[in-house]
Amino acid sequence: MIPPQKQMTGMFGHPVAENPIDRMFDAVYAHHGLPWQFWKSDIATPADLALAVAALRPLGYRGIGITVPWKVEVIPLLDAVDDDVRAIGAANYLTIEDGRLIGHNNDGKGVVKAIEKQTPLTGQRVVMLGAGGAGRAMAVELAWAGAAHLTLVTRREEQGREVAATVTRASGVPAEWQPWQGPVAVPAGTTLLMNATHLGCAPALEPVPVLWDTVAPGCTVVDVITNPRLTPFLATARDRGCPIVDGVEMLVQLAMQIFGRWTGLTPEEAVFQRAVAEALGEPG
Repeated sequence: MIPPQKQMTGMFGHPVAENPIDRMFDAVYAHHGLPWQFWKSDIATPADLALAVAALRPLGYRGIGITVPWKVEVIPLLDAVDDDVRAIGAANYLTIEDGRLIGHNNDGKGVVKAIEKQTPLTGQRVVMLGAGGAGRAMAVELAWAGAAHLTLVTRREEQGREVAATVTRASGVPAEWQPWQGPVAVPAGTTLLMNATHLGCAPALEPVPVLWDTVAPGCTVVDVITNPRLTPFLATARDRGCPIVDGVEMLVQLAMQIFGRWTGLTPEEAVFQRAVAEALGEPG
């Protein structure tokens, strides 16, 4: 049973201002008649993260989302983590159960569901730009979902090689690192290209430096950015005839899973889709 009193949920990250997740969750809570609230908190330093996580119990939070850059750093602050966090090495949301802070990761599960609405993942040859806390979870889940090969393109060699090794260790799928030096040349044979960085997020809307002549027209192009829905990266891909998957669809899929975990209710996708569209100011 859902307790009748107000329940607190939210998200820790830096930055968080442009993410529409709070407006989406609050609209969904209202739809279900729940006296719950979702608060975004901009947590700028590791010391502040430790203080904020420690405050969740005395403040009475029911759960909290974790976004960049704290998905890895939050783990030592928790009482327990699930199998996905152990395999991936990052957590994207917490539950507070009997006073214990428990870390979970469904970043990749949301991505898999969003992509498979567009195209099956089995046999895909994936290139991922960036491999931070969200990217590493997505890489592992794409491999678990049937991808045949992953190339991780990062500026930091240590990070890229470590995530590639994590993918192969967790799934058996071959993964390799490619250095990000200037505009990215996408390897021949790539069938799915994903931006897992914050390039393209509002308000800056930076372009993702890709050599588009190396991207095949049939390559599915995916962006994790949630605001705007159509990023410069996706707009360029669409104009070149590539199928696209936007970050808002991923947000909806992972938010539905988190909502179910926090509330015990069965999520309604139409409610989430409508709520996030309203949060982004999109026409009904």
